[in-house]
Amino acid sequence: MSDGADRVTSTIPKELQQTVLFRSELMPADSVEVKGHDFSEVWKEGKPVDYHALLGSYRTSGFQATNFGLAVEQINLMLKARGDTIPDEKKKPYLHEPGDRPVTNCTIFLGYTSNLISSGIRDTLRYLVQHNMVDVVVSTAGGVEEDFIKCLAPTFLGDFNLPGRELRLKGINRIGNLLVPNNNYVKFEEWIMPIFDQMLEEQKTKGVVWTPSKMIARLGKEIDNPDSVYYWAYKNNIPVFCPALTDGSMGDMIYIHSYKNPGLVIDIVQGELLEFLKVAPTVCCLPLLHLSIDLASLVAGLPRLGKHH
Repeated sequence: MSDGADRVTSTIPKELQQTVLFRSELMPADSVEVKGHDFSEVWKEGKPVDYHALLGSYRTSGFQATNFGLAVEQINLMLKARGDTIPDEKKKPYLHEPGDRPVTNCTIFLGYTSNLISSGIRDTLRYLVQHNMVDVVVSTAGGVEEDFIKCLAPTFLGDFNLPGRELRLKGINRIGNLLVPNNNYVKFEEWIMPIFDQMLEEQKTKGVVWTPSKMIARLGKEIDNPDSVYYWAYKNNIPVFCPALTDGSMGDMIYIHSYKNPGLVIDIVQGELLEFLKVAPTVCCLPLLHLSIDLASLVAGLPRLGKHH
């Protein structure tokens, strides 16, 4: 610093120098600079947007975009590990995948709550299941029933501020800024009751023990609609675990059926505990699952209930 600069600095109050003009240490050599995507090529040269580069720039954009970028990196690592060959030293006699699926080096668990199925994110989740990009699904009850209901009738866009009381008088239900006519649930009841009747008959005549996973697979078969997440879970033998299947419209339907045709039993203990142990017999901890037999990763879009399960 020059003598002139020293003289100017000496006239500045010491307190101000120690706060506003306090000199920082050098940043580490591997520090990442904040930088967004450059759209110049699109604007100047008329090239199409490079979406891989655009989404890749999120990693260095800061705030929540950086968290998104980190999540993308983690997902890519999971998919890479899933495609790797299982080392011989990690193979065990009891190593298997659920539903007689091919064994992979990394078992990917996908978890979500009902709001993601109610929204357009459902189509992304359906794509993952349709193309065998996950091995196990864990959902809340609403995440199951809403998928089937949307196959029977559409959900509409509304507004967060629409008064729920007035909507209810019109027979319209609000999920955030989504609107679901109550007729959708009537159609759900009309569709599912004959299936429950058949399930009860199989329980009585064939001794079928219905578990949440078996029930969801059966409904996925019956819906026979490629828009459904659980249609593809059934087609691809991807097990679906739902720790609280009765916590929603599905529970209403099961309860109503108990009056119309009593006797249908859903065995949650055998279903969710024993079937889960078949999928991951040596799970050690959550939220990132570690298996001694291979690798397991959790893609969680859900809090508490489903994650704990």
